[in-house]
Amino acid sequence: MCGITGIFSYHYAARDVSREELRSIRDHMAARGPDGKGEWFSQNGKVALGHRRLAIIDLTKTGAQPMSNEDGSLILVFNGEIYNYRELRKELETQGVRFFSSSDTEVILRLYEEYGEYACSKLRGMFAFALWDSKKNALLMARDPSGIKPLYYADDGWTFRFASQVKALLKSPAISKEPELAGITGFFLLGSVPEPFTIYQDIRALPAGSAMWVTATGSLPFKKYFTFNQAYRQGLAHAQKIKSRDVKEYIQAALQDSIKAHLVSDVPVGFFLSSGVDSSLLLALTAQAQTQTGPIQAITLAFDEYAGRPEDEAPLAKKVAASCNAKHFIYRLARSEFYEELPKIFEAMDQPSIDGVNIYFISKAAKACGLKVALSGIGGDELWCGYSSFSVVPRLRKLCFLPSLVPFAGELFRYFYEIFLMPFKIFHPKFAGLFKFGGSTEGAYLLKRGLFMPWELAQFLPQEDVSKGLSRLGLQDRLKSSLIPDPGSDFARISILESQWYLRNQLLRDTDWASMAHSVEVRAPYVDTVLFGKLVPLLAVMKMTGNKSWIGNYFQDCMPQELIRRKKTGFTIPMSVWLHEKLKGKQMTRNQSKLWARTWAQSVFNGAAA
Repeated sequence: MCGITGIFSYHYAARDVSREELRSIRDHMAARGPDGKGEWFSQNGKVALGHRRLAIIDLTKTGAQPMSNEDGSLILVFNGEIYNYRELRKELETQGVRFFSSSDTEVILRLYEEYGEYACSKLRGMFAFALWDSKKNALLMARDPSGIKPLYYADDGWTFRFASQVKALLKSPAISKEPELAGITGFFLLGSVPEPFTIYQDIRALPAGSAMWVTATGSLPFKKYFTFNQAYRQGLAHAQKIKSRDVKEYIQAALQDSIKAHLVSDVPVGFFLSSGVDSSLLLALTAQAQTQTGPIQAITLAFDEYAGRPEDEAPLAKKVAASCNAKHFIYRLARSEFYEELPKIFEAMDQPSIDGVNIYFISKAAKACGLKVALSGIGGDELWCGYSSFSVVPRLRKLCFLPSLVPFAGELFRYFYEIFLMPFKIFHPKFAGLFKFGGSTEGAYLLKRGLFMPWELAQFLPQEDVSKGLSRLGLQDRLKSSLIPDPGSDFARISILESQWYLRNQLLRDTDWASMAHSVEVRAPYVDTVLFGKLVPLLAVMKMTGNKSWIGNYFQDCMPQELIRRKKTGFTIPMSVWLHEKLKGKQMTRNQSKLWARTWAQSVFNGAAA
């Protein structure tokens, strides 16, 4: 895990690259790579690459970056981990390819030499890389299929700049902070900024599962090499052949394959452990397979306010850790520490988001334990029907389909709500959008996941800016395009939407900035395209509905019974209470507890965007 950056002055009249500018961008990302730093400048002064290193695989100098091939025609900077690099290396060695390091970085170089940009589709892992090809006089940028690792760029028509963080790019004096209304409206609609937008006009995100060339004429349109819809369709034929009696064994084998891949490391790997099924199952299957040498280290985030109460996750997590013979560390977070860290959280938050605080603190705990790498249960809910959206969205669509066909029904219902229902504060304000959005899968999903409705945004922005932002964003069209062609299954539709939107734009992005603030690499075995292609088609064939309890029952021999029976919870409490009291200076009412994320969003936007 690292931080990468680069500058390409591609226009013939563009100024040479500034070394000070490159180093300023690179060293803003020092926390991403405290183990080393490197830089490369072309002889003609037009290209530069920078790197900050967190050493995980090949800890020697041979793994340092930027890395070049023998004749220096290829230069690579890479952020992430390639979990199948050993297999790919063996494959290349049989073809006569020689290696000079034991790093996964060199594997990417050699793959490119053999396959060009098509090398991306062979990589299993999380990655964002930039490769300078001097023979083509062009720069190749690529990002992993799930979007685990970020990559941002700015192109002013003369010079192309990129980095692993938005705030790092802003260290360049050439990049404006002019706001991007599509990104800002997207944040207030969803609680995170949907890619490819950021909150700045000059900066874009390279979309997940994409590769892009930058040549002497500038940046070319990106090419998609992966979509979740494509992976689903490819796995469907195989899923239909699996017998019901073999389902548990098939799921377990698929999970263990992903876990084994994600344990590839030259440093110890720990586990983030809650009292939920997802993280507990990862730990249990790892312990069963005995793939770790030495004791497994598990870390649990708990809260002082919950000590000795039923809400405390620590006692149950402790039982899980004990059953797996894991060394268990409980990090108890006090209200005072939470308040003290808030300014640092805003500083580390690369783009505004209403999530990520929990990952920030558990990563802080991992660093205190001496860990550089930890496995997380993130992504499990997208596979196991863990969100209420799996049941709510199909029900909303069926309920609202016919009313939504009536002209102006959405506007009339909203008017009725605002006049007759809103004063009583019985329903969530989003209820006003029931007939406006509820009649389609993408609209119902927006209604379920949305933070604010479009007509509410005028409280944050001038109405003219809201209209421009919504038009540029085109959110419903983007949501709809995620489901083309139609998977034909409610389960698959919601899994794809959750994976492509909530997981990618919020959970994974938040995990990146929050963990990197403490120089900790977080891996997510559930967020694996191989696993997705195996399990989502199978569960769709099984007609899985919105209930996650089945996965605990399948693997009840691995976990304590009280964990399986425990109702799903999250980290929002007591942090939602703390946030409200910090922001408002008073206790939270029952109605405010439903809307705390809205209050938090306004403070986040002002704090993280500063």
